[in-house]
Amino acid sequence: KTFAAFGVYGTCAVTAITAQNTEGVAAVAPLAADLVVAQIESVASDIDLHATKTGMLATPAIVEAVAAAIEALRLPLVVVDPVMLAKSGDRLLDDDAILTLRNELFPRALVVTPNIPEAEILSGRSISSLEDAREAARRIHGMGPAAVVVKGGHADGPDIVDLLFDGERFMEFRTPRIASSNTHGTGCTLASAIATGLAQGLSTIDSISRART
Repeated sequence: KTFAAFGVYGTCAVTAITAQNTEGVAAVAPLAADLVVAQIESVASDIDLHATKTGMLATPAIVEAVAAAIEALRLPLVVVDPVMLAKSGDRLLDDDAILTLRNELFPRALVVTPNIPEAEILSGRSISSLEDAREAARRIHGMGPAAVVVKGGHADGPDIVDLLFDGERFMEFRTPRIASSNTHGTGCTLASAIATGLAQGLSTIDSISRART
């Protein structure tokens, strides 16, 4: 829906079957890694791809397979949404998969978009302030991506501050919090919207800014 809203044709490779609704994820069944790769290869052999976005990758084997496919097929402009936790707090990625994510996928990413709980896991530090988020972003950037966006939706306060770090400078994107119960999938939506901007030739900063709007 996000790709279509921006006038982009979205393709996909399914990594897991989930039982979920607007409240959260109830059950997950990962697919075999070779089937995930077969989907990627099938799409890439037929359709000219302009940007790439990953979501929930479920297992170390899938993470490793997706990273290898990105490398082998030279998939462009990779946005990694490091989905680790369901809205309920349940872990969707185990420690081995997170390590593979950091070592294999992040170095191939243009943008990584963790929320605050995910950034805490990745950076190994708690985040209770913007300065904490900056330090977490520095640590995650050191894992290889060109840019990191630490999403601020889990922080308290009337405003949401998303923090971008590109290795040289920080940029804060600040907007009033919207009172809504329709919040399941916001991180996936934002990462997808960033990918559409990159696919359409926008810069990283302009893609993020438009995606948030």
